[in-house]
Amino acid sequence: MGTIEIGTASWTDRTLLASGWYPATADTPEKRLAWYAKKFSVVEVDATYYGPPAEQTSRLWAQRTPDGFTFNIKAFSLLTGHPTKVSAIYKDLRPETDKKNVYPGDLPPQAYEEIWSRFLGALDPLDEAGKLGAVLFQFPPWFGIRKSNKEYILEVAARCKPIRPVFEFRNSSWFEGANQNETLDFLRAHKLAFVGVDMPQGYKTSVPPVMAATADLAVVRFHGHSDKWTSKDIHEKFGYEYSHQELAGWAPRLRELAAEADRTHVLFNNCYSDYAQRNATELIGLLEGVEGD
Repeated sequence: MGTIEIGTASWTDRTLLASGWYPATADTPEKRLAWYAKKFSVVEVDATYYGPPAEQTSRLWAQRTPDGFTFNIKAFSLLTGHPTKVSAIYKDLRPETDKKNVYPGDLPPQAYEEIWSRFLGALDPLDEAGKLGAVLFQFPPWFGIRKSNKEYILEVAARCKPIRPVFEFRNSSWFEGANQNETLDFLRAHKLAFVGVDMPQGYKTSVPPVMAATADLAVVRFHGHSDKWTSKDIHEKFGYEYSHQELAGWAPRLRELAAEADRTHVLFNNCYSDYAQRNATELIGLLEGVEGD
C-alpha cells in the first residue's frame, strides 16, 4: 500500500484562529504554520484561487516547514475558467474594462500567457525545496465532458510540466453512465491524477464520491455535507463536522485507494472553526488503528 498523507485546506481561517486549536504561543503566521506542520504532513493552499501567490510567500512557506512537508496549491480562478475579479489580477496585466469579473477571453492573449507564467513561477521555491505536491485545478460547474475540455486538460498538463496538476470536476456529466469509465480511462492514459470528492448530493454542482487512482498520486477532498451548500457564506457552506461513524466508514475505502497509488493525499475542506483539523486528526487515528497498517 502507498502512503496516505492527511491534512486540511486551511491553516489561517479566522474561525480556526478563534477556535482555540492553536496554542496561545502560536501567535504569528510563522508559528502557526510550524504548529500545523507538527500535526499534519500536507496542507492545501486555497487562497491562491482568489489571488496568485508571490514568490516570496512560497519561499517563506518552504523555509518555515520541515523536510517532507507538502503543499498542494489551488490554481488561480482565471486558469480554471472561473469568473475572476479584475482586482485579483496582477496590476500591470489588468484589462481595461468596466466588468467586475472577467474570464480568460476578456484578456489579451499575451496577458493571459504572462499570468500562467507568473503563477507557476511563484511556486518555484516550493518545487526546489521538494515541498510542492500538486496544483489543484477545480473546474467550474459548466465544465462538462466534451472534446474541447479534454483538450484543455491536456493543455494544462503541458503548461504545468514538470509540476503536477490534479483535476477536480464539478459537473456530473463526467460520471454519468459510461462517461465515468471514459473519464477515468482518459486520465489514466495520460497519467493525470483524479481528485475524488465527498460533498453534498442533490445539487447542480454535485458529483458522486468516486474514488480512483489514475496516476501514482491519488487525491481526495472532503467538503462536508452542509444543508446550506448553496449559501454564499463559505462558513455556512463548509461548516460541517464529520461524525466518527462517517469517518470510520471512509477508512477502508481510503486504504483501498491507497493500494492503487504510491501516495494518497486526503484534504479536509470543511473549514469552519477547527472542524477540519479535528476530523483530519480523527481519521489519522482510525487509519493507524486498522490492523496491518
